[in-house]
Amino acid sequence: MSPFIRLFVQVLLITSLTLFLPSIPGSATAHSEELENLDYEGVYLLINKATNELSVYLNGYRVYHFPIASGKNKELTPEGRFTIVNKVTNPWYIPKDIPGGAAENPLGSRWMGLDVPHTNGYKYGIHGTNDPSSIGLYVSQGCIRMNNKDIEWLHRHIPLHTPVYIINNPQVK
Repeated sequence: MSPFIRLFVQVLLITSLTLFLPSIPGSATAHSEELENLDYEGVYLLINKATNELSVYLNGYRVYHFPIASGKNKELTPEGRFTIVNKVTNPWYIPKDIPGGAAENPLGSRWMGLDVPHTNGYKYGIHGTNDPSSIGLYVSQGCIRMNNKDIEWLHRHIPLHTPVYIINNPQVK
């Protein structure tokens, strides 16, 4: 199947899910200061450091959510609006020269880099992990960690240039 047809089918599937979501309490876009002016049609990601959760939104409705791990302290994981600027399968862990795909690679099986200023999408990102017990905790150097099966799904279904909002608000789902 061509990449265009595959993306079309994925968007169609996600769009069809939204027909059922308005009746689900709490499924609408988060009503918080951080997102007050968010009027984005299409797919975007919302990462909430307070709840360690990544949500996939489509036209203002949360259609998927995943547990994550974030920075050891509040300042390590940047907040704001970013964009996915690169995607890597089996990323190499350069600081310790660990090849992609190696069991000891802390980046897991996928990397989705964020355009945090002055980083070129290679310092902060959403990635897998070789330590699934870290998910749900505050343990990273600033990246967003996910279970490998979850980041593989995200990597496959979320395109480059997708907006990513990182907030820290316990009241937002």
